[in-house]
Amino acid sequence: MKTITGFPIWLFIVFTACTVTSDKKVKEYTIEQFMSNINMFGGEFSADESKLLVTTDESGIYNAYTIPVEGGELTPLTQSDSTSVFAISFFPEDDRILYHSDKNGNEIYHIFLRDPDGKVTDLTPDSAARSTFYNWNYDEESFLYGSNKRDPRFMDIYEMDIETLTPKMIFQNDEGYDYAGISRDENYMAFVKPITTSNDEMYLYSVKSKKMKHISKHDGNANYSPTGFSTESDALFYTTNEGDEFTYLVKYDIASGKKEKAQEYEWDIWYSYLSHKGTYRVTGINEDARTVIKIFNTAEDKEVKFPSNIQGDIKNVNISDSEKLMTFWVGTSKSPNVLYIYDFKTGRAKELASGLNPEINPDDLVEGAVIRYASFDGLEIPAILYKPHQVSAKKPGPALVWVHGGPGGQSRLSYFPLIQYLINKGYIILAVNNRGSSGYGKTFYSLDNKNHGENDLMDCVKAKDYLASTGFVDTANIGIIGGSYGGFMVMAALTSQPEEFKTGVNIFGVTNWLRTLKSIPPWWESFKAALYDEMGDPALDSVRLYRISPLFHADKIVKPFMVLQGSNDPRVLQVESDEIVQAARNNGVEVEYVLFDDEGHGFDKKENQIEAYKKIAVFLDKQLKGIEKKENTEN
Repeated sequence: MKTITGFPIWLFIVFTACTVTSDKKVKEYTIEQFMSNINMFGGEFSADESKLLVTTDESGIYNAYTIPVEGGELTPLTQSDSTSVFAISFFPEDDRILYHSDKNGNEIYHIFLRDPDGKVTDLTPDSAARSTFYNWNYDEESFLYGSNKRDPRFMDIYEMDIETLTPKMIFQNDEGYDYAGISRDENYMAFVKPITTSNDEMYLYSVKSKKMKHISKHDGNANYSPTGFSTESDALFYTTNEGDEFTYLVKYDIASGKKEKAQEYEWDIWYSYLSHKGTYRVTGINEDARTVIKIFNTAEDKEVKFPSNIQGDIKNVNISDSEKLMTFWVGTSKSPNVLYIYDFKTGRAKELASGLNPEINPDDLVEGAVIRYASFDGLEIPAILYKPHQVSAKKPGPALVWVHGGPGGQSRLSYFPLIQYLINKGYIILAVNNRGSSGYGKTFYSLDNKNHGENDLMDCVKAKDYLASTGFVDTANIGIIGGSYGGFMVMAALTSQPEEFKTGVNIFGVTNWLRTLKSIPPWWESFKAALYDEMGDPALDSVRLYRISPLFHADKIVKPFMVLQGSNDPRVLQVESDEIVQAARNNGVEVEYVLFDDEGHGFDKKENQIEAYKKIAVFLDKQLKGIEKKENTEN
């Protein structure tokens, strides 16, 4: 099922320093201490439900591990030291596992089988093809996966028999459909086809008749996301915002075509699914930047309550096939997630793994607070404020406007070591959910369409007014930081609003939309038309895309900035960062460039994260605190 983060611990010998603040003493921790937290996700049950399969970066890079449901130590199943391994699941009747891995972030994933004796087999060996695991069939005799080996643009659907380990194509995808599930009787498949980022079409395919039925005919814009079929295979459940601002759950009767609302809340239903036998329905709700999970006993129509002593947000749930046990994750924005096991019979939950480094006192960290402020046009902008313990009106501190990725992402109340590291060093952070962010209704989500780097950027600029209003921000020292689309926003700020921020940190951000939109990975073909509708088609909207691309306005940059990039990034090519760095340096601007030759769109390796985050802190200390350090060896 779906998962998030948790983690045991590997330790560093480090030095710490105490900082006396206006309110209390706060211990300042090194980045090595923060990165000694173990990031963990997964939690798939073994066939006998005696252990769980998880992925952690305990070794410094992601590998597959098991942990007993009764509690105990993690046992490594893979020992990769070069490229990340991400666990998928156990086999239905034995201890074989599936995992997927690419080559240092190039996103060309293969599916691998690991036998209990450690033997590994590449089940999808075509070197140029990308493969994506979809699901086990309900009879557990085979699994489905997608592969673009026939046509790099489209993911055909294959069934892999687990006895012969021989795949066969069961759906040739020539129209750019996105697979979204199969019924338990294996007769129906659900598909979605993006039209725009605000408008989808949904289809039901009969395996027996080989006919595709369009089941989402509608007026206006609406998104659709199939979430699974009924236990009898006679109904499809899906979420949609058709006729509403927020997504709700619908039950579609396959025989009659009748649709009825099954669940609805005042926020988006993020996901919803039935347990293996159908006894429980698990629903995740995106409630103001945090996940709220509800579990219902479908037979009794009664909500299952989590134990009252659980502190923090329930993040993710996975119910075992026997429906006797359940795992879930609990976390906050100042604490990595904790893995729990729950017994339905006793109603008791037991902690299995906690990833916060014991050297770190949680009281020294900072919980985010959801706030809202008015933008330049009066639009209410949601954001998450992190106020360091050591700042106050008497001792104001420097601040960073944090911009999430996307477009269409969302800053959420979850733990991120770089954020807590910078807060611990005294930086106020305001994580902005600018117009165009998800989670706040479809109108808000669509407000940045073909307006990127313009009104959404001004939402980030106006965040400075909110920061000034707090009374504890040093308004002369405010920077902007972001990754991917957020990195683009950093560079857009430094080119179109060059005096607004004292500095910027661009983490693999787009700088030339004309190139990026032409060079998107081939497997994004099904989404390309929707992306072009939102961002602009480089063949038709070249004037606007040129206007918003920071590279072509690098002569306007006057403030120092930093760029971090992975050489294997298939989404934002290295040349994007190379060129903006050179253009700014040609203009006499101070630029620090950090390039990793073994990373892609995001940094997986812990040693690279440590280097990147440490260099970010040294750079910001110089630009926003006036502290010069050649090498920040302790902090």
